[in-house]
Amino acid sequence: QVQLVESGGGLVQPGGSLRLSCVVSERTFRGTAMGWFRQAPGKDREFVGATGMYTIYADSVKGRFTISRGSAWNTVYLQANRLKPEDTAVYYCAARARTTSETPRRADEYDYWGQGTQVTVSS
Repeated sequence: QVQLVESGGGLVQPGGSLRLSCVVSERTFRGTAMGWFRQAPGKDREFVGATGMYTIYADSVKGRFTISRGSAWNTVYLQANRLKPEDTAVYYCAARARTTSETPRRADEYDYWGQGTQVTVSS
């Protein structure tokens, strides 16, 4: 079973930065896309960004967040800069195993999920 583990969350002040990591347990896994989602208390899970056929971002984070791959194929990062209180949420990484012609934006288009890492932005 493929497992994903997020790390790097924490408490930061507005305007600060965090670098979130997502590691896939199986180094031989080759997904078609890796995505980042977030969920705040009482809110639906929200698309943040993803890399696959190409890299895309939600309008709410565009210009502030960057998705990249590590030197290891099974590691992806979410660099979150100029954080705002409204960025506070549990952040999840997700992997799609099925082939796709586009980079998925919907949660139900992903096959594997991590447990999440808490990001809190507060003064």
